[in-house]
Amino acid sequence: MCGLFAYKWERVKEKGGVIVARTLGWHETLEIHELVASQTICLIRFKSVVRNVSDAGLRELYTFSIRALEKNIRDLLQFYPQAPREEEIEENEERQTNPGFQAGELLTASKTAVRNYATAITETATPALRTVLVRHLNSAIDWHARVFNYMHEHGMYQAYNLSQLLNNDVRNANRALQMREEE
Repeated sequence: MCGLFAYKWERVKEKGGVIVARTLGWHETLEIHELVASQTICLIRFKSVVRNVSDAGLRELYTFSIRALEKNIRDLLQFYPQAPREEEIEENEERQTNPGFQAGELLTASKTAVRNYATAITETATPALRTVLVRHLNSAIDWHARVFNYMHEHGMYQAYNLSQLLNNDVRNANRALQMREEE
């Protein structure tokens, strides 16, 4: 038993004597969660707007992006069975997807802003610009906290329940993969 989660670190020996963990590490699981969640939001958005793209070249880029995201999500979902899980099985009611999706868009945007400002700061040599970027980074961190708190308080983001978090990823990703591109 490790904290709230119990899982076995099962190991199997493969040909050639290479030992492979059958369970992902928590850090790997959370990174996969972030990738699946953010790419699912992009996939839903792209499929929703591709019909409105009039430029043929740009439309082809949207279609290419949709196919690439679908492949990425399918590839990553294959690792979900290897994620550490809580012992108890929880049955949860289906939550409203529209407000959750909309809040998820804000959460993804705020996380992206935090990452982008942090990266920009490391590339900045001008002190005045660095001061502005640091201020913007702190604002982006505050923005993220507000969106996260809203989602958490409204049951849209189960940060402390890994099984539910991963189940939401799988459900939302499968919806996005099954969604038709609106023509």
